[in-house]
Formats: sequence, structure tokens, C-alpha cells
Amino acid sequence: MATKFSGLRPTYFAGPAIALALLVISWGQPLANPVLFILGLVLIATVFFAVHHAEVVALRVGEPFGSLILAVAVTVIEVGMIVVLMMDSPETTKNLARDTVFTAIMITTAGMVGAALLIKSLRRKVATFSPEGVVGALAALASLSILSLVLPSFTTSSSGPTFTATQLVFAAVASLVLYLTFVGMQTVRHRDYFLPPAKLNSTQSITVHVNPPSVKQAAWSVVGLVGSLVAVVGLAKVTSPLIQGLVTTMSLPQTVVALSIAAIVLLPEFISAIKAALYGRTQTSLNLAMGSALASIGLTIPAIAVISLVFGFQVNLGLGPTEISLLLLTLFVSALTLIPGKATILQGAVHLSIFGAFILLVFTP
Repeated sequence: MATKFSGLRPTYFAGPAIALALLVISWGQPLANPVLFILGLVLIATVFFAVHHAEVVALRVGEPFGSLILAVAVTVIEVGMIVVLMMDSPETTKNLARDTVFTAIMITTAGMVGAALLIKSLRRKVATFSPEGVVGALAALASLSILSLVLPSFTTSSSGPTFTATQLVFAAVASLVLYLTFVGMQTVRHRDYFLPPAKLNSTQSITVHVNPPSVKQAAWSVVGLVGSLVAVVGLAKVTSPLIQGLVTTMSLPQTVVALSIAAIVLLPEFISAIKAALYGRTQTSLNLAMGSALASIGLTIPAIAVISLVFGFQVNLGLGPTEISLLLLTLFVSALTLIPGKATILQGAVHLSIFGAFILLVFTP
């Protein structure tokens, strides 16, 4: 028998409110490293509040719309973080957008997909899902990745791994059009492609006997989600000197900053994907992964293109040989994994090994 939804407590709203208050107090203030560390812990806690509110909204709207909510929200936040840092220091952040988008793709397609498949296949031997939707999403992701992140390294009309203004406009328009087409396919025209297979993936979740939240509860969770994400981005900006200081002190590559940004904004989705895999919802995990990757590149590239053209900032979009090799390997393996519509522990391990290689090369290029 269905029971009343009771997943909202005052704590879930008090946490983001406290984080926003700390953000207002600390914004623009010179802070010692211990204080920055404490604010970093608050940031991480706020991410978990964001996850909960996103799941409440997702339960209300259902799949596949629920998987889109957090993907779009955190990508907007990702763009905001990149733009703020670019405006602060245009000369030292030429590679930031490229590195952040590439990192987001690797986290989602290698880390998130690998973890979800490994968890589900360990519990049920075989992870099953509908290939029609995720394979189409992968095709769009591969096209956008090559056009936006690989092609600039080989064009000759402009010096360096950059596009000319005309090429940049084309990349931005293509990114936005393909992403909007994907959203239309996922939510309207081919919505059934992104729903779990009726029989093969029938593991029930813990929410199957719980009524969805009311419209009022979902509305309050939207407020909580927005407040949480604003607090996360703001506190990330406030605590960025701590990360940058560690990078400088330890002589780490600047790509570590991009990894930090991508990890922060994708942590809620990563957690949601893992929880979905634990509950047997492989399709939801893959929807989150592919949707997040497409949202990252499909929304970030147009936004960065506008900033570059309006303010005259140079933006390096072309990846280096090492990154291109990892990207192509990830896309190729993802195709082999997703096309059959089922995967085992081996595919999960392969994806995670690629993700491990990526993390290693971030710190030791």
C-alpha cells in the first residue's frame, strides 16, 4: 500500500540557508586557510542537500524529465563558475573552459557509467538498459566533442588551439542545436527510448510504494535546489584561493582547478547515478551520465563563445595529444558498451580503468 511522501525535513532547508548566510558574510573578505577549509566542508554538505532536493523534484516529474533537471541546473552553475574565473583573470584561464568540459565528459562517460554498470552487474550479473536513447546521445556527444575540443587543434586559420570567430560561432550554434534536439527527443518525441526496459530491468526501487511528493513539496524543493546550487557555486568561488594555493605550492598542473570545478558541479549527479544503480535503475544512471555530458558541452561552449566574442577573450578549445587519445578511447569503448543494451562487470571495470588513467594524467601529465 502506498504511503505518504515524507522526504522533506526542516534540516534540508536549514542547511542551504546557513550556507547562503556564510556566503554573504565571507564574500569578498580575506580569509585564512582554516576558515576556507571549513567553508569547503560546508560546500560539500550543501551538495548533498542539492542532491536530495533534486531527487524530490525528479520523483514528482518522473523519468526521463527527472534526469534532466539536475543535469541542466549544475551545467548552468558550471558555466557561471567558469565565466566568473575568466572575468577575474582572462590571461591565466584560457584553457579553463576546455579543461572543465573535457573533465566533465571523462567523469560522466568513464567514471559515472563505469561505476553504475559495475554496481548493477555485481548485484544482478547483467546490467540492462534501452540502447536506442543512450546510443543516440553518445553519437551527439561524440560529434560535439570532436567538433568543439579536437578540431581546433588542427585548424590553420588561427594560431594555437583556437577557432576563428566564424568557426567559434558555428561550434556554438551546433552545440546548442544538438543539445536542444537531444532534449526534445528525450522528453517528447522519443521519450520511451529513455525509460527502463519493461521486463529486463524490473528491479524495484525503495520509492515504489511511496506516493510522489505533492506539487507544493516539489515547489519548495525547487527553491531548496536553487538555493543549494547558488551556495555551492558561491562558496566554490570563495574557497578557490585555497585550491589555487595548493596547486601553486605543490606545483600541480592548472588542470587540477578544472577537475575541482567539474567534480563539484557533477557530484550531485554522480551520487544520484550511484544510488539509482544501487536500486537497480540502470537506465536512470545512464540518462544522468549522458545527459550531464551533453549538457556540459552543449551549454558551456555557446556561453563561452559569447563571452569570448563580446569581451575579446582568447579561449583555447583544442585538446592536446594525450587528452585527444583519452577522449577517442572513451568514446570508442562507450559505443561498444552501450550498443548491445546490456553490460557485465567487465565493461564497468574497463570504464573505471580509463577514468583512473585520466585522474592519473591530470596530476602527472
